[in-house]
Amino acid sequence: MESLNTLRELRQSWRNADHTVAFVPTMGNLHDGHLDLVKQAKNLADKVVVSIFVNPMQFGANEDLDAYPRTLDADRSKLEAHDVDALFFPAVDDVYPRGLSEQTFVEVPGISDLLCGASRPGHFRGVATIVCKLFNMVQPDVACFGEKDFQQLQVIRTMVEDLSMPINIVGVPTRRQEDGLAMSSRNGYLSAEQRTTATQIYAAMEQMRKAICARQDSYADIERIASQSLMAAGLKPEYVTIRNARNLQPAEPGDYQLVILMAAFMGTTRLIDNMQITLDQA
Repeated sequence: MESLNTLRELRQSWRNADHTVAFVPTMGNLHDGHLDLVKQAKNLADKVVVSIFVNPMQFGANEDLDAYPRTLDADRSKLEAHDVDALFFPAVDDVYPRGLSEQTFVEVPGISDLLCGASRPGHFRGVATIVCKLFNMVQPDVACFGEKDFQQLQVIRTMVEDLSMPINIVGVPTRRQEDGLAMSSRNGYLSAEQRTTATQIYAAMEQMRKAICARQDSYADIERIASQSLMAAGLKPEYVTIRNARNLQPAEPGDYQLVILMAAFMGTTRLIDNMQITLDQA
């Protein structure tokens, strides 16, 4: 459905029947990682809504908004096969009727300015704004997001907490190919050779995980060695970092909930990935 009025009527009928609703917001071009979110959503609520909206507010200058793959018919077929209760695919003019320049926005300070936010100014403002709008449209009880976009997940969790939204945010583990590469719509931009090289991101994270758990090297040394391994493989690292998993600040001695975060270019394609680690508190 494209119409917000139709969605609201359906949502009201579910409310009248006392049904709970889970929501999976996407930008389409669905792969098995997205479908894992749908499966989780079906376990958490009576009804599941999936949205497909390529959000122009989160794309910066010279990014791939126009090139971003749009595969609505194939996506619809995949969702029907998983018995999704509603697919919502609004038009840009309906979501932003006054245009982007006059749109009220939502911004999560601090966490939005780190890492991906530093290299993509305004990106997380766009993410927070569209997710907030979609939450108001769908009014879900629970929403599922992939852990592959870990910073995005933390931005959304912070927004929901700060704005007192009665929505349970659930992170779903990253779906990977057999060789470790995280599933992503951007993988479709890679040549066969680049696709093989991109697996070095997961390999580097595994080496970092082992070094962190062995507690033999400083975090700075672990990050430096991993960056060098990515460059040697032909990738161009944007950041390779070990952070506190809760607030994404640089990890310090005594932090035991950690996350390795990486962003690297394979040719012109920017890839991100992460790996969470829980250290013994002893």
